[in-house]
Amino acid sequence: MLFLIAFVGAAIIALVLWKAMNSGAVEFPQPQRRGPVVGPSRAPRVSGPDDDPDFLRQLDEKVRRRDEPPGA
Repeated sequence: MLFLIAFVGAAIIALVLWKAMNSGAVEFPQPQRRGPVVGPSRAPRVSGPDDDPDFLRQLDEKVRRRDEPPGA
């Protein structure tokens, strides 16, 4: 009796897996496209230090000072 239950369980699992594999591609719902965000909810653009010309100039000067030989 135990073998019969094990056989039926294995057959059910095999059937479920077979159906899952042959069901075709799973289609996911497409996200809805919305218009551009306008109004006060739009945050101002934040620029990083690598966009700041003063920061880049100071960085270039530091690199030059470091690369110059001492006493030059």
